[in-house]
Amino acid sequence: MKDIKTYYFLGIGGIGMSALARYFKSLGHNVSGYDRTATKLTLQLESEGIEIHYTPNINLIPKTVDLVVYTPAIPSDNEEYTYIVNNNIPLKKRAEVLGEITQDKKCIAIAGSHGKTTTSGMIAHILSKSSVGCSAFLGGIAKNFDNNFILNSNSEYVVVEADEYDRSFLQLHPTYSVITATDPDHLDIYKTHENLLTAFAQYGNQTQKDGKLFIKQNIDLDINESVNIEHYSFDNIEAEYYAWNVRIYKGNYFFDLHTSKHIYYDMELTGAPLYNIENAVAACAIALECGVNEHELRYGLKTFEGIRRRFDYRIKTDNFVFIDDYAHHPMELSTVIESVKRLYPNKRIVGVFQPHLYSRTMDFAQEFADSLLPLDEIILLDIYPAREKPIPGISSKTILHKINKMSKYLCGKEELCSVLLALAPDVLITLGAGDIDALVPTIEMAFKEELEIK
Repeated sequence: MKDIKTYYFLGIGGIGMSALARYFKSLGHNVSGYDRTATKLTLQLESEGIEIHYTPNINLIPKTVDLVVYTPAIPSDNEEYTYIVNNNIPLKKRAEVLGEITQDKKCIAIAGSHGKTTTSGMIAHILSKSSVGCSAFLGGIAKNFDNNFILNSNSEYVVVEADEYDRSFLQLHPTYSVITATDPDHLDIYKTHENLLTAFAQYGNQTQKDGKLFIKQNIDLDINESVNIEHYSFDNIEAEYYAWNVRIYKGNYFFDLHTSKHIYYDMELTGAPLYNIENAVAACAIALECGVNEHELRYGLKTFEGIRRRFDYRIKTDNFVFIDDYAHHPMELSTVIESVKRLYPNKRIVGVFQPHLYSRTMDFAQEFADSLLPLDEIILLDIYPAREKPIPGISSKTILHKINKMSKYLCGKEELCSVLLALAPDVLITLGAGDIDALVPTIEMAFKEELEIK
């Protein structure tokens, strides 16, 4: 890896890919890439000196490229991918490269069907605010850093988000592993939930023998006896780490963190949804294991600002609230919606959901319908296909017809703002992992103008 000077990224706009691109750029290497659409993130990469183009063109691949890094989301018939394969240009998946980067470090890897991005961000922030420090490759933009990448050459720790898609996380052999959730997902890859659980178990078993696996209480996986396991929980006192005496004061959550050695009273989590307390317990467990002291732990947790698009407040006034969230799995939707209803119990809540992938919609149509049902008004956008071809008979209508209420709508992107303004919600939530985030600034501006919010 040390001799490679020129990197080319296929799918450079992906959140994981962009972190790697920033890493190699920070080391002084030549970095460029392709993605199919320009986004806020790709424009930021361009402003950092990384050349990006948005139409496949083999002539724009560097002539002296040492390594092409690609994401599995790139279609196999992509013109550039085909050219690179046919010409035997060195090619590696993102996960393989990440595994190589982390193998000589003390790797802290966070896996799970949900919760991994926020937990990764919390750990990275707490360590960065302590004498321990860390580098990090995150699956979202951490607000504290305004970045998905942190470089600290003086720290032996590197925090990474371990992605289960395409079994990518099996490229990692962490010192400290975390498993936050194992709900069924990515069945286009795994086919069955049992296969997914087998992969999570394999990931857990790859934890270094002198390290630890931190796993959410009640997750049952076939973990080898040689692996040192610690359990964490929201409130299960059988776990080695758990929260107790949870309460809310002036919009912030406070809780007592119980460990097998000590109780840390009155830990504070600022402006977060209730479910983030469990993520915080996992983050605190890792931080303490790495040697963070109590003062550093308290300060790091209290000052964590969250991850962009994870329960992300865009507008927050006495009369109107707008929250944007990346939730794209039924369990994630249920958790976010439950948290919003808990925070705003007497408000009329409107949710906009953009389904992500035809296969996921097909596999979980009823579960999506059930998770959206608690909303007062439900708006569905068309499916965001990402890497997939359409599946006959599967569309957003598949979910719509299964929602057992009248206050539901199928809406195009062009008319979304006018529909939302007409519905006049007390609380608005936008949900999804596709390109719905591109609509968020427009929605935000429309409501600020309508409600005369400065």
